[in-house]
Amino acid sequence: MPTMNIIQAVNSALHIEMDRVPETVILGEDVGKFGGVFRATSGLQEKFGEERVFDTPLSEAGIIGTAIGMALYGMRPIPEIQFADFIFPAFDQIVNELAKFRYRSGGQYPCPVVIRTPYGGGIRGGHYHSQSPEALFIHTPGLKVVTPSNPYDAKGLLLACLRQNDPVLFMEPKRIYRASRGEVPEGDFEVEIGKAKVTTPGEQVTLLSYGGMVTICEEAAKKASEIGISCEVVDLRTLLPFDIETILESVKKTGRAVVVHEAPKTCGFGAELVASICERALEHLEAPIQRVAGFDTPFPYSLEHEYLPNADRVLGAIRKTLEW
Repeated sequence: MPTMNIIQAVNSALHIEMDRVPETVILGEDVGKFGGVFRATSGLQEKFGEERVFDTPLSEAGIIGTAIGMALYGMRPIPEIQFADFIFPAFDQIVNELAKFRYRSGGQYPCPVVIRTPYGGGIRGGHYHSQSPEALFIHTPGLKVVTPSNPYDAKGLLLACLRQNDPVLFMEPKRIYRASRGEVPEGDFEVEIGKAKVTTPGEQVTLLSYGGMVTICEEAAKKASEIGISCEVVDLRTLLPFDIETILESVKKTGRAVVVHEAPKTCGFGAELVASICERALEHLEAPIQRVAGFDTPFPYSLEHEYLPNADRVLGAIRKTLEW
């Protein structure tokens, strides 16, 4: 089994689906000959031609609007938004059009658009290239929001997303695009949408996270184990719909939880997780749930390392919930 990074895994998934379904097309800024700013679409235009893999003007609303029209006419478009920070000009197209077509048509017109976009910090991109806007879209009924934390899940989840009829925002954590490596089958496989995964079993504290923060939680769990604290790490993988059953099973076992994400803390996805746990399992909690997140400021350039959660900050939250 070959070893891949997330970029290679995404590229492999795109090759497989382009081969399998002739109606699949890829569009976006620099996705063609250049292969995308991170090279995720490298080699696809050469193999499938300019009619199926093509560059667009610098217009995010135009990219998504075009993809919606294609999907309604029976195509399977995969638009790329070069950075998640650039998705806001297309916000209306996504939340008011794409997410609602299936509902407003009584199921007659599904709109199978899978939007790929890199998100988050880790590349010193500053406040226009490092944001994590997932909560804005998790708040939108009709969308699915998926974010992998490793190459295996990146390929399997992307293939699963491309084979169902609901619109998906597929958010790729660019901080680990090449840093995360692992064995990935060369052939076709899927990872179930809506299913979380326990990556590190534990007994005393549950660490809930997704995307690039999963490796931070695993690092924190390792540091905690060195001082006798057993942490269970849960990779959510799908944010909408999220796997509340797996979350509750873990929290009921440990009695404590820490939620970690790099988006700002206020009204971040962590708040929904805390509320969902408290509504269903308050009697099982031994301490208040802690959140470790980005700060409520624009994403900084020179102080990126201070803004992003790290293993020591997570370890501090672990200690706090155990000492309560």
